[in-house]
Amino acid sequence: MLLTRLRFSVSISALIALGIGLTITALMFTAVRRIEYGRHQLEFKQNAALRLLAVKEGLDDAIAGLQSINQLFATVDSVSREQFHHFAQPLLARYTYIQAFNYHRLVPLAQRPAYEADMRKRFPGFSIKERRDGIMVPAGVRPLYKVVDYLEPMKGNENAFGFDASSYTLQNEAFRRASETGLPSATGLLRLMQEKDAQQGVIVIMPVYRHGAVPKNAAERREAVTGDTAAVFRVGDMIAKILTSRGFLDQTAIGMSVYAGDRPDPATLAFRYGDVADQAPRASLSPAWLWHDNGDSVSGQIDMAGTQWHMVVSARPALFMSGARGSLYVLISGLLLSFLAAAYVYALVSRSLRITHMVDERTSDLRFANLRLSEDIALRVSTENALRLRERVIEVSANAIIITSAVAPDYLIEYVNPAFERITGYTADEVTGRSLRILQGDDRDLQNTEAIRSALREKREGHAMLRTYRKDGSMYWNDLYIAPVKNEAGEVSHFVLAQYDITESKRYEAELEFQASHDALTGLANRNLLRDRLKQAIAYSDRYGHPIWVLFVDLDRFKLVNDTLGHEIGDKLLKAIAERLLATAREVDTVARLGGDEFALVLAGNIDESLVAGILQRIIAAIAQPLMIGEHELFMTCSVGVAVCPSDGRDPDTLIKNADIAMYRAKEIGRNTFQFYTPSMNERSQDRLRIEGDLRYAVERNEFVLHYQPQVDLRTGRITGMETLLRWQHPQLGLLSPSRFITLAEETGMIIPIGAWVLRTACRQTRTWQLLGNDELRVAVNLSARQFTQKDLVPSVAAVLEEAGLSPKHLDIELTESLVMTDVDHAIGVLHAFRKLGVTLSVDDFGTGYSSLSYLKRLPLNVLKIDQSFIRDLTVDPDDAAIVLSIISLAHSLRLQVIAEGVENEEQLAYLQRHGCDAMQGYYFSRPLTAEQFTQMLQEQKCLPPSEVMPGALQDQSSGTARLRPTSTADTSAP
Repeated sequence: MLLTRLRFSVSISALIALGIGLTITALMFTAVRRIEYGRHQLEFKQNAALRLLAVKEGLDDAIAGLQSINQLFATVDSVSREQFHHFAQPLLARYTYIQAFNYHRLVPLAQRPAYEADMRKRFPGFSIKERRDGIMVPAGVRPLYKVVDYLEPMKGNENAFGFDASSYTLQNEAFRRASETGLPSATGLLRLMQEKDAQQGVIVIMPVYRHGAVPKNAAERREAVTGDTAAVFRVGDMIAKILTSRGFLDQTAIGMSVYAGDRPDPATLAFRYGDVADQAPRASLSPAWLWHDNGDSVSGQIDMAGTQWHMVVSARPALFMSGARGSLYVLISGLLLSFLAAAYVYALVSRSLRITHMVDERTSDLRFANLRLSEDIALRVSTENALRLRERVIEVSANAIIITSAVAPDYLIEYVNPAFERITGYTADEVTGRSLRILQGDDRDLQNTEAIRSALREKREGHAMLRTYRKDGSMYWNDLYIAPVKNEAGEVSHFVLAQYDITESKRYEAELEFQASHDALTGLANRNLLRDRLKQAIAYSDRYGHPIWVLFVDLDRFKLVNDTLGHEIGDKLLKAIAERLLATAREVDTVARLGGDEFALVLAGNIDESLVAGILQRIIAAIAQPLMIGEHELFMTCSVGVAVCPSDGRDPDTLIKNADIAMYRAKEIGRNTFQFYTPSMNERSQDRLRIEGDLRYAVERNEFVLHYQPQVDLRTGRITGMETLLRWQHPQLGLLSPSRFITLAEETGMIIPIGAWVLRTACRQTRTWQLLGNDELRVAVNLSARQFTQKDLVPSVAAVLEEAGLSPKHLDIELTESLVMTDVDHAIGVLHAFRKLGVTLSVDDFGTGYSSLSYLKRLPLNVLKIDQSFIRDLTVDPDDAAIVLSIISLAHSLRLQVIAEGVENEEQLAYLQRHGCDAMQGYYFSRPLTAEQFTQMLQEQKCLPPSEVMPGALQDQSSGTARLRPTSTADTSAP
C-alpha cells in the first residue's frame, strides 16, 4: 500500500514539474506572440491606409481630367471640334486608362432631322444610334436625345460616335444627378462596349450649362443644361496604374479588392489583386494571432464622383515562424526545459524509491529511520534541482544578470551570465573581481545613479534607467533592477542586478518625438513645436518685457516651380531654402516650416527694434541668391510678414495669423519685400476673402472689362498699338484695378479662364478696329505666370487668333522679366514656339528684375519695355537717366525695339526722343480708355504734335503710313 502511494507520488511530481514548465512556457510564448502580432498588425494597417489613400488620390486626379474638359466648355462660348481634340489629347496621354472623352449634345426630337443632315455634311452616313440586341441601329423616337457629338479619340471608338446615351439607363441616372448638382457623377459598373475583352468601366459625367447661365438651384440647373462632358474609365487599368505608380503591386502577400459600391458585393467587383481573401481566418479554439501573423483585412470607403466605392485590403495569414522568431525560440526553449526538468525529477525520485525499497527489504528494523532518511534525501534533491533550474534559467536569460558582493564601496563582481557578455562586450574573466563602476565608463555625469547608490547603501531593492557603456565605448540604455541576497544569518551578503537593454526602445521613442515635432522634409520645427516655442517665448516676454518677433515667410511663385519642374525639384528647393533660413537665424531663434512653401521664424531674446529691418533684409537677400537644383538655375524671392508680441497678439495662433496677414500685404505691394502687421490689414484680409468669393463668378457674370492704353511711335507721333489693361466692374465695389484681384486670381487658378477671356476679347476688338481702317494696329496682352506654365499655351493662342481673324504679327505677348528668368530653359522653349507662330514678344517692366545678359541674348525677343519707375524721375535723377540710356543702348545693340512706360510730361518725352527710344505710352499722351473711347480716338486720328516728333520721321509719313524700326533681321515683318 505504501509502495503504491510512493509510485503515485513519483508520477505526480514529474507531471507537476512538467505542468509548471509548460504553463510558464505558454505564458511567455503568449506574451511574446502578442507583442509580435501587434507589431505586424500595426505595419499592415499602415500599409493598408497608404493603399486606401493612394486609390482615393488617384481617383480624384482622374476626375480632375474630366473637370479640365468641362472647364473648357464653361469658359469658351462655342467649343470647336479642333479645340476639343487639342484639349483632350494631352489628357488622354496622361490618363492612359481613360477610354474616351465625350461631349453629349441634347437634341430635341424636332431638331433631329436638321441635326443629322448637318452632321452628314462632315460625316457621311451619320445618324443617331442606339444599341439593340448587341448591335447598333438607328435610334427610336423619343422626346430628347443625348448624342455623342464630340469624341476623343475617335479611333477605336467609332461605334460610340452618334450613340444616344439616353437609351442607356445607367447614364440617365448619373446625368440627372450631375445636372441637378453641377458636380461630377459616376455611373455604376458596366461593360465597355468598345473593349474586346471583359474590361469593365465607369462613366463619369459633368453637365454643360448654357453659356452665361448661373443656375442657383436644381430646377434652374435642369433648365440651363445643354449637354454634358463624360469620361469613360477602364476601371481595372485605372486602379492598377494608381497602385503600380506607388509600388503597391509588388507585394503578393497583400491583396486588394475594389468594389464599385458601398459594400463588398461580388457583382460590383471592379479590381482585385492577389489571391488573399477579403475576410479574416475562421475562428478556432485558440485566437488566430497566437499562431499566425496578419490574416486581418482593412476596409474603407472611397468617394468616386458622388458614389461610394468600397476597398478591402487583406493580408495572407503567415505562420508565426516565418517572421520574427522570438516567440518560436521561447516556445522551443520552454518545452525543452519543461521536459528535461520533469525527466530529471522523475529520475531522482525513482532512484530514491529504489534505494528505499532495497533498504526496506534488507533492514526492516531500520524501516522508519530509512524512511526519514529518504525524505531528507528527497528534500535535498528537490532543493538541488530547484537551484540548478534557477542557474540554468539565469544562463539562458536574454537579460544580463550580475552578482556582486555587498562590501562597499567597490561591490566587486562575482558572476555574470552569457547575456551580460553579449550585451556589454566584456567577458566574465574581464569583469570578475572588478568594481561595478566599470559599467560607468568615463562618463561622470550619469543620470539616476543616485537611486542605485542609495539602494546599495541601504541594502534594499532599487530600480533606475541608466546610460551605460560597452567595452568598445558605445553607449546603451539600461533598465537596471537591484535586489539584496541574504545569508543564513539574515545578513545581506550579495546583490543581484538585472539589466534590460532598452536602447532600441529609447531610439524609437526619440524618433517618434522628433517626428511629432519636426517637418519630415526639411527637419525644421513643425507647427506644433512652433506653438510650443512661441508659448515659452511669450512667457519669457511677460517676465522680462522683451518683444518677440514672429516672421511669416512665403516663397513667391513657388507653385510655378512645382508645375514646370515637378515636385522632386520643388522638394529640393524647399530643403535649400530651409538651410538658408537656418544660416540667417541665431541659435536661440526658432525656424519652422508650416507647410508647402510657408516658413516661420521666431526671434526671441532682447533684440533692438532697429536691428529687425536688417535681419529681414538679410533673410530676403539670402533667399534671392541663385540656386542650382540639378541642371536648373532658379531665382526665388520671398514675401515676409512680421507680427510683434505683445502689441500684435499674446498667443501663438494670433501672432501667426497676423504675421500671415502681413505677408499677404507684402505680396500685394509687389513681393520680394516685408511688411509689419497693422490692424487695418485685418480689414484688408476680410476684403480679400470677399473678393476671392466674388471672383469665381465674375467671368460667368461678364463683369470684366478691358481698357486700352495707346502706344505711340516717337518717330511718327502716330498710334501703332495699345496695351490691354484688365478692370473688374464689381457690382458693389465699382470698378476695380488689377492690383485688387490679380494676385488672388493667380493663387486660386482663376487666372486661366480670365486670361483666356482677355486674350479672346482683345483680339476680337483689335480685328474690329482693323476692319475700320486701322490695318497695322497691334495689341499687347500680358501673360501671367500660371498661364505661362500651360502645356497647350501656344496652340490655344493660335486658336484664338484664328477665331478672331487676327494675324499673329498684330499680337504682342508681354511677359514680366521675373517670369522669364524663373526657369530660363523652359521660357526659351515657349518663346521659340511663339516666334514660330509669328507673334511679337515683349519683356515688361525691364530693369526691375535680375536678367542676365547671357540669357537675354538667347531669348527670341522683339521688344523691351522700360519700367515706369525709371521714367518717373528721369529728368531729376541722374541714376535713372543712366539706367534708361543703358537699356536703350542694350536693346538696340541686340536689335530690339524699346517702349517706355509711364511717360507723363514733355521733359520725359524729349529725353527719350533725344536718345533714340522707339515708342512710348503714358498719361502724357492718353490714359487707358474704354473700347468706345479708343474707337473715337482712332477716328479723330490723334497723334503727337509735329514739334514733339523725332527728327527724320517725315520720310516715313509721305507714304501715309507710320512704321517702327524693324525689331530684328530675322523678323522684319513685325511692325
